[in-house]
This record gives sequence, structure tokens and C-alpha cells, in this order.
Amino acid sequence: MTRWGILATGHIAGRFAEDLRLVPGAELVAVGSRTAESAERFASRHGIPRAYASWTELAADADLDVVYVATPHAAHHEAALTCLRAGRAVLLEKPFTLDLATSVELVDAARAAGVFLMEAMWMRTNPEVRRVCELVADGAIGTVTSVRADFGVAGPFPPEHRMRARTLGGGALLDLGVYPVSLAHLLLGVPQHVHAWAKLSPEGVDENTGIVLGYDSGAVATLGCGMVGATPVVAAITGTGGRIELPEPFFRPGSVTLHRAGAEPETIPADLAGGGYQYEALEVQRCLAGGLLESPLVPHTATLEVMALLDRIRTRIGVDYP
Repeated sequence: MTRWGILATGHIAGRFAEDLRLVPGAELVAVGSRTAESAERFASRHGIPRAYASWTELAADADLDVVYVATPHAAHHEAALTCLRAGRAVLLEKPFTLDLATSVELVDAARAAGVFLMEAMWMRTNPEVRRVCELVADGAIGTVTSVRADFGVAGPFPPEHRMRARTLGGGALLDLGVYPVSLAHLLLGVPQHVHAWAKLSPEGVDENTGIVLGYDSGAVATLGCGMVGATPVVAAITGTGGRIELPEPFFRPGSVTLHRAGAEPETIPADLAGGGYQYEALEVQRCLAGGLLESPLVPHTATLEVMALLDRIRTRIGVDYP
């Protein structure tokens, strides 16, 4: 049995708690928040036996095998470091932190302590997305020449919302753009050329962002994210011998459609349960059972390369965080 704790009590924490019920061998035994009231309310809602009024108390619970950190972006570094220094394995919500430097600090801390750490980039553990990677690796569409993906939401968000707060790592890029950027990285790796433009909000965060990544292989990734209009949230991967289409939402698709040159389109349905968060929990438990300190599906190297890419994009669009 793997004993889980959850740090934070917001919407994503609740969705993860629900999906954890679908994971064999998982037991949710504790929750921690900044206040006793919030922790106790969350514990009551999800049937969790122990509620802690601080992150430190949760991290100190020696009965825990792993803690899922679901705070807003700006608190990821502090919350994860608190758990790692207490010897707790950590599944940390994406984006890992606000920048590469603090992400490197977490990876270094985990390695120094000999503790498991994984970014909760659930797309990389999704069975249908993994199937897409297998198709590409097997040459189903030839050599990849183009990746297109978008993630935009309608908004509008009021000025006090976290999506518009620089101090909380607001803006479309870290919250939404991390998905198309991660998909491009998953399929094409680190780009040699990075171009981006964004419309910034009065608070100085990106509202509408376009990204073009170029690769010396000749491949191009055309990506978009925004919080001023609901986009299709789809993706297409084109190769020299065909195309793979991922419907909305591309990071948790209900099917994928394979277009091979000279053949009829083939739709491959997904057999997915729950909200999709259970797959990252399953991967964590598989790694812990095998004594691994990082996941082969979401390795530290990939997390840091994506964070470095997000830093480069933010530099080009003029977004920084205090």
C-alpha cells in the first residue's frame, strides 16, 4: 500500500483526490494546508483521516510515502523543498517552479536527499499520448516535420485572479502554454531556435501568446496559448508519411486519428477512466516500488529542458516574475 498526502486544498487537489480512488494500492491518509479550517474541510470532503494546519506538519508525517503538491505555481518551490528536506517523495504540479534556477534547486535537493521527485505533467503518463509516441517511434508517419498545438481559455479573469498576478506566476504561458510546449518537447526535443510574441496584460503577464520553435532537422512547432478566447485545444503531428490528430483536449484525448499516406484514416479510441490524474499516480507508485528516484516517463532532464524553454519564451515576450 502506498500512503499519500496532499499539500494544498484547491480545485486540482480535489480532482487528484477523486482520481486516487481509482489507483490500486493507493491510500490517501493526510492533507496539509496553511490553515486548520481549510485542511479539515478538505479532509472531511474526501474522507482523509489526518488534517494538518501547516505544510511542515504534513511533511513531518513519517507515515507518508509520497506527497502530491498542488499549490499555485509561486509556492511550488517552497512547498516541495519542505517535503524533500523532510525525506518525503514528491509529485509536484506543473509547471515545476517559476523558472529554471529554482527547478534545478529542487532536483538537486531531491538527489542529495536520495528522494523521489516527479513533475505532475500528467500528459506524459496518459496512455493515449504514450500510444502516439509509440506510433511516431515506430515510423507510422515517417519523420516528424511539424507539431501544432494550442490551449486557450475564454476568460475574462478579474484583476485579482491568480491568472493575472505576476507575484503568483500568472499569465497564459506557465498555466496553459506548458502543455503545447511540453508536447513539442516530447516529440521533437530541445529546439535550436525560439521565437515568440505576446499581448501583455496591465499587470505584465501574457494574455495571448504565439510561439514558433525551429529545429535544425527542419521541423517546426507552431504553438499558442491564451486567456482571451477559447481555442480548439487540439494538436496535429505531421510527418513525411502521414499525420496524427489529437482532439480536444489534446493532453487527455478520448481518441487519436492516424492518417497514413495512401490509407484510410484510422481512429484509435481511448479506454480512459476518471479525470486522468490516476495515471501519474500509478507511475509514481511504480517508480517507488522499483526504488527509482525519478520517472522514465517524466525524467528530471525533460522537466528542466522544458523549464529552460519557458524561460527563453518569457524573455522574448517580456514577462518576468518578482
